[in-house]
Order: sequence, then C-alpha cells, then structure tokens
Amino acid sequence: MVTTQVSLVPILLWIAALAAACIAVWRGPRPIARDFVIDRLLRYLLIFPLGLLGLWAFVGHVFFPAQSAASIGWADSPFQFEVGVANLGLGLASLYAAFKGFEARLAASLAAAAFSMGAGVIHVTDIVTLGDYAPGNAGPILITDFLTPIAVLVLLYLSRDQPAPKSTATGALEAELEVARKAMREYRNALSEFGKH
Repeated sequence: MVTTQVSLVPILLWIAALAAACIAVWRGPRPIARDFVIDRLLRYLLIFPLGLLGLWAFVGHVFFPAQSAASIGWADSPFQFEVGVANLGLGLASLYAAFKGFEARLAASLAAAAFSMGAGVIHVTDIVTLGDYAPGNAGPILITDFLTPIAVLVLLYLSRDQPAPKSTATGALEAELEVARKAMREYRNALSEFGKH
C-alpha cells in the first residue's frame, strides 16, 4: 500500500507545478503575456517535477535503497547510490535553473531529459521483457519519465526568443548609458547650433 502511495509522488508534483503556475499567472501582470505564462510553467516544472522529484529520488535511493528497489520491482544494488546521487545533481541543477535564464534552463533540462527518458526506456523494457508492473516501474513514474522532459523541452523551444533576464546592476548600467547617450546628443545639437552662429 505504501509503495502505491509513494508512486503517486510524480503526479502530485506535476499537480503542484500546475497549481503554482496558475497562481503565479493569476497574480501576475495584466494583460497576461504569453511569455510570462511560458516562463512560469517552465519555472514550476523545474522546481517540482524535476527539482523536488530529483531530491525525493535521491533520498529514496540513498537512504531507503531496499524500499526503493522493491517499489520498482528490482533487487537492491550498490548502483542505487549512483542513481540517487545523479538525481541529487539533477534536482539541484533544476532548482537553480528555475530562477535563471534560458541557457541554465536548457542545460539542466537536457541533462534531466537524458536521465529521465533513459530511465523510462528501462521501465518499458522491464515491462515487456520481465512483466514488471510494480508501481515504481509501470506506475506514474513511467508517464512522467517521458512527459516531464518533453513538456520542458517544448516550453524551452517556445521561450527561445525571450530576452534573458537582466540583473539589477545591468538595468542600472543600461539606464546610465541611456542618460549619457541623451547628453551626448544634446551636446552635439548644441555644438551644431553654435556652429551656425
């Protein structure tokens, strides 16, 4: 029973991501911009089904390896530590990328997609060759192993033309440069007028 409940975590994290994105859009600026919706969907998919799921998988594979293996229908193995640490790295990278620009999001998403889709292929192979229908193999994780990276990569594709977020310092520097450009134009105009007299 606990194994079945635990296997629902990937779906619950998807629901949390969609709920958080809806709240962010609802509370966001009006009119609602397409780029804002895409950004918030990406952010919360990176936070929940990639970031927090990675941390959750890390804890399960490293600290509860026998239970994690049983939920997948596998025997416990030292490789679980490696899988757990890989999930830790992907989870942390995804959490970091959630609040950064396109390049960070793309890098974290490509790594997570390779790992997740590779795991999905193994789950399908185990279903076909071994008849492994354990909740951690053929349950929601099988769906999200493909759904999450596909959704994130599609959203990244749609966001590719969005400008990179600017730091406060960059914005301040750009404002100062615009003031300097304006002063130079006024100076040139004044010199031009002076030359006519």
